[in-house]
Amino acid sequence: MTAVRTRATSGRQPLIESTEHRVDQAWQLCTLRDGWLAHGLQTASSDRANAEDAVAELYRRIGQAPPAFLWADSPAAAHAIIDAENHRYSDSTADLVDEASGRIADLFRTSRNRLHRRSRRPHPTSFAQTWRHFQPPPEAAADGVELSELVWQTMWNSLRTSMVDGVVAAIRAQLLPLPTVITWFGQQDAYRVGTDDAFIQLGLTRCGADDAALLDIRSRLVQSTGWWWAFDGLCVLAERPVELFTEPIPGAVHHERRLHHDHRPAIEFADGTSTFVLNGTVVPEWVIDDPTVARIDAERNVEIRRCAIERLGWDQYLDAAGLDPVDRADDPGNPGCVLELYSSPSQWRTSKRILLTTNGSTERDGTRRRYAIGVPGFDSALEAAGWTYGLTGADYARLGRRT
Repeated sequence: MTAVRTRATSGRQPLIESTEHRVDQAWQLCTLRDGWLAHGLQTASSDRANAEDAVAELYRRIGQAPPAFLWADSPAAAHAIIDAENHRYSDSTADLVDEASGRIADLFRTSRNRLHRRSRRPHPTSFAQTWRHFQPPPEAAADGVELSELVWQTMWNSLRTSMVDGVVAAIRAQLLPLPTVITWFGQQDAYRVGTDDAFIQLGLTRCGADDAALLDIRSRLVQSTGWWWAFDGLCVLAERPVELFTEPIPGAVHHERRLHHDHRPAIEFADGTSTFVLNGTVVPEWVIDDPTVARIDAERNVEIRRCAIERLGWDQYLDAAGLDPVDRADDPGNPGCVLELYSSPSQWRTSKRILLTTNGSTERDGTRRRYAIGVPGFDSALEAAGWTYGLTGADYARLGRRT
């Protein structure tokens, strides 16, 4: 396709490529994203030979002999081994630089910096996110969003949401704290490796032979193993999870996913290490198996408490907890439904009230979910409902139907 140069308007840079070509590249970007997402959520057994070969090449590149390899069934088991055998660094950053882990980290960082310098790609914090950035990539490309910006949104931001905010956070909940040990996330490093790969695949940066070889090593580690840790003469690697359940994040346009399972751990390893997650929130097992009013009222974490109440059901919780009703009114923005305002339990140590309302749209099973919102200490259910929309109670009362 012949590139079409157009006239610059309103201070914008000239568009070098046709809209059709930019949209085609956006579709290619979506394919790359989905491929790296699949690697990041992989549950098959690690390809140990490939992983060890990639790590050995890294050690050779930092001037060390290939290490001995020790495999663990989970990151938690690996952390226990590292802690028990005292494979730690000192608290000094200067000491860390001379260790294998510090040298490998510097190798990765230097290569990424070279790729950045050879491109004109802005960092994700260097451009203002507008409504155009929250469209599917082909639509955003057609609307004029630069391809480099789309890469940050579609690869870095979306994969980091799925990998780090989701899976990595859940795994970390299982681990002993080892603050002086550098951890590589293996398959969950897909957000970093995938972003660099996309910039190269789409011709947005130049890549020398050394950086291409290093990116290949990083890619092999993402595709072959779970988390890993490098020490002088030893590399500890963890197997991937054997079970990992996710769901789409509501409203996401870049295929972002979050951990979730209603009845069992959302992530589990071969040694039984597991974490329960509801709609992206890590919760104790009792939230899944036996949510009770006593446990809910004793829980200090607001998100865990919310998940447990929704698990039990707000109507059942409010009835069993014996909370004092403050006010009740028909919901003018949701005809046929009722707004109910309650005092918070004294154990919650808050002056906020609880507004119980009904979702304006139906769930997939055709039901309409009842849910609660924490609101300031209003005495009027209409005032509380109006506050959630930035309205007064009188203005909210005049609504026909909320959308």
